[in-house]
Amino acid sequence: MKKIMVTGALGQIGSELIAKLQKEYGENNVLSTDIREPQTAVEGPFSVLDVTDGKKMHDLAKDFGADTIMHMAALLSAKAEEQPLFAWNLNMGGLVNALEVARELDMQFFTPSSIGAFGPSTPKMNTPQDTLQRPTTMYGVNKVAGELLCDYYYNRFGVDTRGVRFPGLISYVAQPGGGTTDYAVDIYYKAIEEGKYTSFIAEGTHMDMMYMPDALQAIVDLMEADAAKLMHRNAFNVTAMSFEPGEIAASIQKHIPDFKMAYDVDPIRQAIADSWPDNIDPSAAVAEWGFKAKYDLDAMTADMLEQLKRKLNK
Repeated sequence: MKKIMVTGALGQIGSELIAKLQKEYGENNVLSTDIREPQTAVEGPFSVLDVTDGKKMHDLAKDFGADTIMHMAALLSAKAEEQPLFAWNLNMGGLVNALEVARELDMQFFTPSSIGAFGPSTPKMNTPQDTLQRPTTMYGVNKVAGELLCDYYYNRFGVDTRGVRFPGLISYVAQPGGGTTDYAVDIYYKAIEEGKYTSFIAEGTHMDMMYMPDALQAIVDLMEADAAKLMHRNAFNVTAMSFEPGEIAASIQKHIPDFKMAYDVDPIRQAIADSWPDNIDPSAAVAEWGFKAKYDLDAMTADMLEQLKRKLNK
């Protein structure tokens, strides 16, 4: 990668991915795009882009001289259930446009999939890389279709498509963006600000998670990997930890002993969580491009609380 165009650059992942890429490849070699203007000044080149506008996407990539496109623009799981038709048009229309730009301009391509691509009939424990995928959400349907579409563009047109299945991502930089795993971000804010948290996910509900620094490093590592070693290429399982709400509360209590946890379950997001695996098997990513996560739950908690106290002036 030398010159990279990123869609959805102001989103949960994109906002931090930009900084990571600029550090790795140079500020002026990363073009940030999003459907809205940034509320604060951003470093490096920026353009407004609606990803459903394929011509503008093509023109921006060509004018910038991009050799890589990272397509991050998408509506997340809970929001997609509220607006399923809009989610289909945005998530799939934007993906097709980005793949076409990569095909036409001979660009390397990355887009993330998700554990949302799995469904209730998928094995919940140690979920394999290659397994049954029958999701029951619009977001999940989008992700499965996206995985297949990326495989198609690689096999049919030779586009160098790559991707991972992200678990829930936890970050102190970006606020939650409408995902089912958002509780695992919000809980840290509430722990510092209020000393208590009410979880919308039920006690005992395990989900895979990853700290954002590990997620960003995984993207760079996969994109820099030797193509000849990528047997799967798209939708690699990646994860760092699996926990339920009580375990993250216990980890926080090691630093804030008086922290209290309560529950008020959101049936929509709980149903989504119940359809996902408890933990997934990342062995294909480990074998094919050396994936390795640095942070476990307690290491992440310590860093999250330290960073948020600084951010919130607490």
